[in-house]
Amino acid sequence: QVRLVESGGGLAQAGGSLRLSCVASGDMTRVTALGWYRQAPGNKREMVAVITDFGSIHYGTSVRGRFTISRNDLKNTIWLQMDNLKPEDTAVYYCNADYQTDSAVTDYWGQGAQVTVSS
Repeated sequence: QVRLVESGGGLAQAGGSLRLSCVASGDMTRVTALGWYRQAPGNKREMVAVITDFGSIHYGTSVRGRFTISRNDLKNTIWLQMDNLKPEDTAVYYCNADYQTDSAVTDYWGQGAQVTVSS
């Protein structure tokens, strides 16, 4: 199993910046990717940014060029630097880990961090 603990987020004005952190612990040997997802009220959860075990990075189209995902060398901590924030970035942001077993991939989630962007 994997435990994910998020920190950061909060309130920012449009055009401002915020930073999220996620520390992962547990059986990291089977984690194939870490990433950030978000969910706004009434919306489905959407992918924000993902970094795979091999270092490939993927961004959601709405954040590309504004958000940056990074990772430490131990591959157990990720950050999400959010720049040029927009009111539509307001959501609960969740850290995610893809945990690979022989037969399936299990998603683990953090508790969520609120990000609110005012206009």
